Amino acid sequence: MYAEERQQAIAALVLQRGRASVTELATTYDVTTETVRRDLAVLHKAGLLRRVHGGAVPARALHLVEQDVDERETTRAPYKDAIAAAATEFFPVGGGSVLLDAGTTTSRIAAAIPTDRELVVVTNSIPVADRLSTVPSVSLQVLGGRVRGLTQACVGEQALQTLEQMRVDIAFIGTNGITARHGLSTPDAEEAAIKRAMVNCANYVVVASDSSKMGREALHSFAELSSVDVIITDTEISPDTHAELSGCGIDIICAGATA
Repeated sequence: MYAEERQQAIAALVLQRGRASVTELATTYDVTTETVRRDLAVLHKAGLLRRVHGGAVPARALHLVEQDVDERETTRAPYKDAIAAAATEFFPVGGGSVLLDAGTTTSRIAAAIPTDRELVVVTNSIPVADRLSTVPSVSLQVLGGRVRGLTQACVGEQALQTLEQMRVDIAFIGTNGITARHGLSTPDAEEAAIKRAMVNCANYVVVASDSSKMGREALHSFAELSSVDVIITDTEISPDTHAELSGCGIDIICAGATA
């Protein structure tokens, strides 16, 4: 394989996975790590990738633009369904309090919520509230505030003040990006503030995120990885990313998508 062909293949792989390490690329293309670093330097200079410590991410991995709910609802749907199914194992067995963040994956968790126990569910998500409003076993509380049309999430001071006075058993949190350096992140400052308050008021934090978010960094960090107990993701997470996150003391659950 010529250098140009290898570089094109590397660029395509990183764009597909969201991140790749130098050692992973060297093994994949049977070249030395020094050769990979030279390839990444070429791709970085061309604006196709962005070099980071130990590897590379897509050039636009620092995400400033959000998709709306309808766009995200159909993106990687089988993976999100598998994550939601795995998340049901974390609901308090004897009943208790649960906080569900806004997002298409957490909305799927709401749809799969166990109905054989009494649960208090707090959410800032209009779609989640709609899903749970008629479930007899759920005592639903919706955070007030301004609703962001893009994500259909309640944000603002009213919601923050309510969260500051709460303590819940478990929180299921969504995120736009996960890295060891930047933690959990999202493009919008108001949503970041809400997510930060959710993490702070929970005794146990479960992050529900498909593997496309791994290695990505959005503008606003809202939690360090040390604040997270479990990450539920899919089986496409790279071995390097799995090892990196596990090294931060987080349990990683890889849920397999069904056809």
